Amino acid sequence: MNIADIATPEYVEVDVGTRMGKVRSMFEGGTPKGIIVTDDGDYEGVISEREVLQSHVEDDAKVAALIKPSRNDPAPKIDREEDVRETARVLVESNAKVAPVFEHGDLWGVISDDAILEAVLENLDALSVEDIYTAEPVTLQEDDGVGKAINHLREYGISRLPILNDNGYLTGVVTTHDIADFVIRENHKTTTGDRVGDSDRLLDVPIYDIMNSPVRTTTLDTTAKEAVETMVEDDYAGLMVTPEDDDRVVIGVITKTDVLRALTFTEEERMDVQISNISMLDTISRDGVVEGIEDVADKYADMQVHHANVRFKEHKEKLRGTPLIHCQIRLRTNKDQVAGTGEGYGAENAFRVALDKLERNVLEMKGVVSDEEYRGQLLRKLNEL
Repeated sequence: MNIADIATPEYVEVDVGTRMGKVRSMFEGGTPKGIIVTDDGDYEGVISEREVLQSHVEDDAKVAALIKPSRNDPAPKIDREEDVRETARVLVESNAKVAPVFEHGDLWGVISDDAILEAVLENLDALSVEDIYTAEPVTLQEDDGVGKAINHLREYGISRLPILNDNGYLTGVVTTHDIADFVIRENHKTTTGDRVGDSDRLLDVPIYDIMNSPVRTTTLDTTAKEAVETMVEDDYAGLMVTPEDDDRVVIGVITKTDVLRALTFTEEERMDVQISNISMLDTISRDGVVEGIEDVADKYADMQVHHANVRFKEHKEKLRGTPLIHCQIRLRTNKDQVAGTGEGYGAENAFRVALDKLERNVLEMKGVVSDEEYRGQLLRKLNEL
């Protein structure tokens, strides 16, 4: 299936010279999934609500300040005849909800995650939530401040946070949109009158005051189709995953991005690897990342990797011009989910540190044994005969 009939020629567009304040207001008013940025009519990139929220760009700055062309490809581009699987991969690796669609080299329209999911909905019965959800979600307490929520969303590269009460039970959820809406709304109030200066206290507002409650949940045995139908019906980008017998205990999260990622799974011999923020790759290539993960996976008996996700995040700190990079590698295997994280100056260094940590964590998984260790045990047994 290609996206020719799924994409739409309707999209929101701004010029690189547009004020960031106006863009923030656009997200508040129309809630677009992403805004296409052009320079005198030429395509420059896409900005999302998450990028706007997590940026430190002032309202008076221009949109151009937020557009960062990658080293290899200025911005994601989809051909109108591209297949759904490749389009899903581009959306996931670009950490985007929409991507521009081109026809004969000209910007034609956009393709969204919702459009893809609705098109393949009938095929999602074959997957369950357990097949694709993310376990061990990052959480916050009800009295944690908005500032802490923003830091968590930025640090972990996620779009929603489950909120727990003092007993550890799920009581709400907060998303990037909730926070953006709150911050924009409150900033409007602080422009005149006695409230000037109150914005300094916005980050200390308890997350309880802006979270959504009650929370829509799902369970591990629910089909991906049912989960997506719930998300589309209620206009949610994700659901909390709970045990069947207790919807107060959150054990994971399933998002539209998780479902899109599942669409990229293949039956090919080579492992399926998704890389978020792929533009940060420097002295290591995409193939190098894949080979590194395959090398770790191939060392261990009884473990088959169904899918791997690698996420890079850039910090402000630099060493001789090279940024400090945070890398997280998460594997979905026949045993369980396992992850490794690390930091280093440059993407390759960060990846190697994360890969070493991943291998140590794999060893701790019950029933997973190094093939080399296994061969050594066999040789010792043979020598004893």
